[in-house]
Amino acid sequence: MLIQTFQSELLEAGCDEAGRGCLAGPVVAAAVILDPINPIEGLNDSKQINEKKRELLRPEIEAKALAWGVGIVSNEEIDRINILKGSFVAMHRALDQLKTKAQFIIVDGNRFIPYKKVKHQCIVKGDGKYQNIAAASILAKTHRDEIMRKLHDQYPHFGWDRNKGYPTKEHRLGIRKHGPTEWHRMSFQLLQPELPFKDQ
Repeated sequence: MLIQTFQSELLEAGCDEAGRGCLAGPVVAAAVILDPINPIEGLNDSKQINEKKRELLRPEIEAKALAWGVGIVSNEEIDRINILKGSFVAMHRALDQLKTKAQFIIVDGNRFIPYKKVKHQCIVKGDGKYQNIAAASILAKTHRDEIMRKLHDQYPHFGWDRNKGYPTKEHRLGIRKHGPTEWHRMSFQLLQPELPFKDQ
């Protein structure tokens, strides 16, 4: 059972991102301040629930939360500043979008660049412990998936409607055959080094 917030004295936003390990597309982060008197059933780490359930939860989170925001950092920005910093910038942009400003922030993971002068707490595997981080993980994931599905229509060779830009065999075979697009992260290892054949 997930706890709604880490503390209850200050208005708290949960933050998480999606797409750090992808070879293509942006990294997307979300920040969510939940309403304690308007609970949302079924919140959990976005990786623990299926796509259909995530897509059903997204409009409910957006309707019931006191505030929510989504931040995006493009693949070009990731190549310029690196993926870790890109993730933090995306979180800051998500926090900037909150109509009600957070007085305290909890972040999934073990590192964060402080946002303005707002106190924060990093929580490893926080998306499986706190509802506000879980809600942020669902928004980040669903908003990013939507972007990748639209990019798939433009570039159908990579299976982005299925793999969402992650380094699957299908995606890498597409890169090998068709080459990278303007949406690929050129600072990432897009193709694995060829392994030598083993003697049978």
